[in-house]
Amino acid sequence: MRLSIDRKPVKVYPDPKRVIARFFFNGDDRAKEVIKLVLKLSKEEVFGLISPLLQEYSKRHRNITKILARHCKKVKYCIEAIGVDYESLDKYQRLLIGSYFTHEYSIESAAFFNPSIVEDPDQTDLVEGEKRVIISFRAVGEGHISSVVFRRALIDRDNNITVIPSGNYIDEAEVIRNAVYNKKLFLKKAADSMIDIDVLDEVGNKLEDKFDYAQLRKVSIDSKNLQTDDLKKLEYDKILWLSDTYHEMSFSRDTDISDRVIFPISEFERKGIEDARFVRFIKEDGDIIYYATYTAFDGAMIMPKLLQTTDFYDFKVSPLHGMGAQNKNLALFPRKINGKYAMMSRIDGWNNYLMYSDKINVWDHPVKLQHPEFPWEYVQIGNCGSPIETEAGWLIITHGVGPMRRYCLGASLLDIDDPSIEIGRLSEPLVIPNNDEREGYVPNVLYSCGSIIHNGELIIPYGLSDYCSSFAAVNLELLLDKLRESKSNL
Repeated sequence: MRLSIDRKPVKVYPDPKRVIARFFFNGDDRAKEVIKLVLKLSKEEVFGLISPLLQEYSKRHRNITKILARHCKKVKYCIEAIGVDYESLDKYQRLLIGSYFTHEYSIESAAFFNPSIVEDPDQTDLVEGEKRVIISFRAVGEGHISSVVFRRALIDRDNNITVIPSGNYIDEAEVIRNAVYNKKLFLKKAADSMIDIDVLDEVGNKLEDKFDYAQLRKVSIDSKNLQTDDLKKLEYDKILWLSDTYHEMSFSRDTDISDRVIFPISEFERKGIEDARFVRFIKEDGDIIYYATYTAFDGAMIMPKLLQTTDFYDFKVSPLHGMGAQNKNLALFPRKINGKYAMMSRIDGWNNYLMYSDKINVWDHPVKLQHPEFPWEYVQIGNCGSPIETEAGWLIITHGVGPMRRYCLGASLLDIDDPSIEIGRLSEPLVIPNNDEREGYVPNVLYSCGSIIHNGELIIPYGLSDYCSSFAAVNLELLLDKLRESKSNL
């Protein structure tokens, strides 16, 4: 008998009006021509053009003048290349030049799906039985570029869910490149990213065992300037692109959680940041930190990465290393097990794996944990977020792909002390696409990146047909009983 699933009457849809002002560039030669044309304008003409732009776009962006000035500074080298002193430009010239290198991008114009959910760090001013949560989503815009966005929601004592409306502005974080790199790990990730080995050897020989972004940039650019082969020059650019995957981000304290967007900044993620799996991680000393694994995609190659934050304002970003940090579907356990970090993965594309590590960013020696067993998951099985600790064991929400590429959600139970032992697995899907949910951006798909337990129920946010998101709930004790009973099926 299938478990009774309560599909919550809450749907979160993409909002095409939520736009971000992005840097827009067509190459050095075209940039120089545009700048020359702007600089031919009189001061009156410059002011006559920029003034109405500021009036119009200040209603759509927080501090549009700061954005345009920042974008002008990005083409400073082009300005100086045509013989103009950047410091001699007045503020209106800079703003107008910046506007020609700016375009609006609707981050949610196409889809809004694959949510994960964690407890909000702020649980003040609530009544008994309520919980404030933060939900992350994969937002997709023009060109199928994905970013991570957030919403805050409140779950009441009856497990009714109210998603707080989003704000009118979107804020990009200030990016801080102050990482100190480990040469061995950096060069290994560069080799995995198919950067020319000869170039890596040359650059590596000029770097210390520990180095920072400034040192890497100087070595790479100096070596690149000695090259005449354009293809070789590109390899040095790739090294700097890879270094961009190590950075910190800081959002303004006057932003709402829904204003903050984690948008691709590196060439190695230029096609999107996909399927962040957030988890509230409890350290051995009891402190709380939030981690998220996600997939960076450049259009051809996948790079698993790790986010970490304590407050959802400041984030640290780094790639994951090791033979186990491959493909998609990496999900971190919410605490160490027997003194080690633990992670689920799907390195081969169709089976679930388990691995342990002493370091949060290095993952090797994956061991197969689950393979497809039932018809609804014959194509592949994967996780739908981090394992959830219960009194019966680690609860895993899985996804299975079956006939007609239909994605369904399932559930498994793993031993609390040794997650390599599977206690039980549902032989039938927990949630399947119904007629109201099968149409969308990608039909017949249900998918989640993380669930939460509240007031005796498992609450599962899920994307439906890769278009919008909704919620389902199931009685936790009934689900655990069903999983324990299913042991005989394994």
